[in-house]
Amino acid sequence: MRPALALLLLLAAPAPVPAQAQGQASRDWNAEKCARYAAMWPQALAMFGREGLGAEFLDRHAAFLESGCRARIEVCPRSAQELALADAMTIAAMNAGTASSFVPFRCGG
Repeated sequence: MRPALALLLLLAAPAPVPAQAQGQASRDWNAEKCARYAAMWPQALAMFGREGLGAEFLDRHAAFLESGCRARIEVCPRSAQELALADAMTIAAMNAGTASSFVPFRCGG
């Protein structure tokens, strides 16, 4: 992974927000997490480029975003470029206040 690019991605991510106010619906928080994550995706693609990213990886990730980040779609990084992008997005998503389990990057057995 190119550390300088990953660092730029992390710095571009929104800062974590304070804990949600008591009584706020978790649905609103899920939508907020998805909006933050979805906003980071084009930035990451611009920084990393699309070279080495397969159609299946990109299509499955698009389906995850289209589901409002709710579908349990496995987006399996297979190439070194896909893995670098997935790693950077996972760290950036965590920096934006989501858990690492929020991102769709996983491979079934």
